[in-house]
Amino acid sequence: MAPAAQSRLPSRYVIAFATTSWLALSAVAVPGVATADSVAAGPAAVAQALPSGMAWRLGDMVLQLTALRDDVVRVRVGRNGSLPEDASWAVLPAARRASVAVTGFSTADAVGFSTRALKVAVSRRDGGVTVTDRTGRVLLSDLDGAMVPDRRGDGFTMTKSIPDDAHYFGLGDKFGPLDRLGRSFVMWNTDSYGYQEGQDPLYKDIPFFIGYTKGGYYGMFLDNSWRTSFDFGKTRRGELAIGADGGPVDYYVLAGPDPKDVERAYAWLTGTPSMQPLWTLGFQQSRWGYPTEKDVRAIVARLRRDRIPTDAIWLDIDYQQHYRPFTVDAKTFPTFGKMVSDFTAQGVHTVAITDLHIADLPNAGYAPYDSGMAQDRFVKTADGKPYVAPVWPGPTLFPDFTQAATRAWWGTLYRQFYLQDGISGFWNDMDEPAIFDTPTKTMPLDNRHRIDEPGFAARVASHREIHNLYGMQNHRATYEGLLALKPDERPFVMTRASYAGGQRYGVTWTGDNSSTWNHLRLTIPMLESLGLGGFTFSGADIGGFAGSASADLLTKWIEVAMFTPIARDHSDEQSLPQEPWVGGTAQEDIRRRFIEARYRLLPYLYTVAEEAARTGIPMMRPLFMEFPAGLLDGTPLDLATDSQFMLGRALMVAAPPSPESPGPYSVTLPAGGWYDYWTGKPVTNLKPLSLWGAGGLFMTLKDTGPTAPHTLGITPRLDQLPVFVRAGSIIPRQNLVQSTGETPEGPLQLDVYPGADCQGSLYADDGHSFAFRHGAYSRTALSCTLEADHGVTVTIGRPEGSFQPWWHSYRIVVHGLAHAPRGVAGAAYDGAAGSASFVVPANGTAATYRLR
Repeated sequence: MAPAAQSRLPSRYVIAFATTSWLALSAVAVPGVATADSVAAGPAAVAQALPSGMAWRLGDMVLQLTALRDDVVRVRVGRNGSLPEDASWAVLPAARRASVAVTGFSTADAVGFSTRALKVAVSRRDGGVTVTDRTGRVLLSDLDGAMVPDRRGDGFTMTKSIPDDAHYFGLGDKFGPLDRLGRSFVMWNTDSYGYQEGQDPLYKDIPFFIGYTKGGYYGMFLDNSWRTSFDFGKTRRGELAIGADGGPVDYYVLAGPDPKDVERAYAWLTGTPSMQPLWTLGFQQSRWGYPTEKDVRAIVARLRRDRIPTDAIWLDIDYQQHYRPFTVDAKTFPTFGKMVSDFTAQGVHTVAITDLHIADLPNAGYAPYDSGMAQDRFVKTADGKPYVAPVWPGPTLFPDFTQAATRAWWGTLYRQFYLQDGISGFWNDMDEPAIFDTPTKTMPLDNRHRIDEPGFAARVASHREIHNLYGMQNHRATYEGLLALKPDERPFVMTRASYAGGQRYGVTWTGDNSSTWNHLRLTIPMLESLGLGGFTFSGADIGGFAGSASADLLTKWIEVAMFTPIARDHSDEQSLPQEPWVGGTAQEDIRRRFIEARYRLLPYLYTVAEEAARTGIPMMRPLFMEFPAGLLDGTPLDLATDSQFMLGRALMVAAPPSPESPGPYSVTLPAGGWYDYWTGKPVTNLKPLSLWGAGGLFMTLKDTGPTAPHTLGITPRLDQLPVFVRAGSIIPRQNLVQSTGETPEGPLQLDVYPGADCQGSLYADDGHSFAFRHGAYSRTALSCTLEADHGVTVTIGRPEGSFQPWWHSYRIVVHGLAHAPRGVAGAAYDGAAGSASFVVPANGTAATYRLR
């Protein structure tokens, strides 16, 4: 035994050396690990201590449990006497290689180890794994051993206990309530046009969830790209069943206990979201059904004429010649490059669709086909021939993105569009992959992919294994291809299908949703769930893609979407038009007002976006992420409503739970005090929160002041959306612009909402390059303090970084003041609003201002 390992293990843990077969297994399964002693773990079972965990064997089943960090444990199971290949498309190599020292233990029933945050125990009887946190709270506990093989093939099932108070959140774009308890789901990327509530699976495979129990939160990520399933007590009460048709048993437990800790750990494992260009936070207009250049030009002209702030126009397959990727129909788009440059001059970026299916066109001068065939870049059938199937262009081939060389080749196809034509971003659709005229909607499962990727053994894999990865690798190929063409420009790439870790390559959306009130209602938990899975830069087709939105539905959808990360209005060619002016001037005026509100809020949105890209904490957050204490019993606040969400730390949006209903509804306001975003006034007329269960009302909380959540009654109106500011927040805002390329006039406004732990942040950079990685950014800490004499002190920190932002002064607005303040010369008091404002220089130094 190595001395370091020996010093961490009680003497009772070291009983005997392993058998020869176990030592042979160790050499194969755990290469590079220092020699360690073994201990009899039960009948026919052997355990082995490792410097950062342990290994365990019973017959042909092998477990390896490794502490990557104090709060992250990896569990791997081998079913044939050895562990599977240690490779991953999702988890970063540095994370998989990480380790921390552990302290081993041995009892009559179990062997295991602990870190400063976790304790892992393996049952002597069957190898069942139990993970507890530092408080003794059980996070995950196996019911039937570490794994039950599927007798029908190469699959497996893991069963874990569900505590009585458990709730589960995540799994990506699953349609329905945010809480997954009592439901089951399948991970299999599927083309799901016009999907409805209860339909599953959908477009993305993100096998990661956040669990709640006993007031704490933790995470679990199953790194398995095969068809997998999660049953949260639907089949058997109290049993969490996780299974797969094949592939490795390889999962990670993230300790928490704060949900933000879980998100940071998941980002450490799978990567943070790629930082997006500033313009992508602006309003974006799209439609499948702009058939000519004249039509697209008319849309952009109308947006500018009606002064609807806009940053992007999207081109669906209409612009292509016979729907062939990387072509332009010169008859319908005769001056394509000039059109793009004209839009750029107006502050409008162009995003073009580039589906992955390459038309099967030999001897036709179609360059993507010619170069792809010459380099052997396409997926093969089981008998080794190029796979051809019908999609938009007719018979098509499919790039084999599991090859690094194929991804590099794919990236070169963007040269004309990106470098010459000036298109700003690209859209990878249909990449589940979707196939026409087949009941499975995708390619045969025995198709062959050739893995040729750093970190992987070169081999041939079936589509069963690669299917859920395919869209992610298409997304990756586009992102990396654009980087190769413009190394210092942040690529903008949107994908429909992906896998865990795909957030490293850009943006996604909720797919082909429907123009119904129910889809608007369920967009909120769907986007929250995508954010929990790393895809913070997500949006839903405003107004719905399939079907035609009524004027009121489109208006309300635009209102809500202006507070989501990506705001794109999109619909299909069979739908009625749904541009912002559709339905008359009264509707357009409401929609314009909310789009303008988004543009005024851009400094805050960009600050929150940068936080998400740096830490992994999503922009759009469930209430439990900012208020993990929940109700008095710790229950997550989100269980009371699926229609409320946080945008960053400071803003809470409270959309109607039944947006089509004219009836009043209640908003849950977490503890701590709130302001109305639109008026700046403190929220009053609060009522105690009533808790409801299956048997009806069972508790009404006593009014315990700011330490308890309350409710506020709302009477809905078409032209209003309740938005609240958390007391103790400072929100930066700017004067109105028509695009992010326009510099706002006047000072930057800092709206101060006094309260406990008052804080804010302000971030800026050039909005398009990677210079921020080298210090060319500006980050300013903001804070305020409530004084004993009811005065308010506002502090603006010294900016960090070398970037010089556009503003030269701040207009500070302090809300919630009952009288005109003293202490700052020139401060103007608005008695009706209860606020005071004053202008100060932004000269790069720290400053404090006291109003009393």
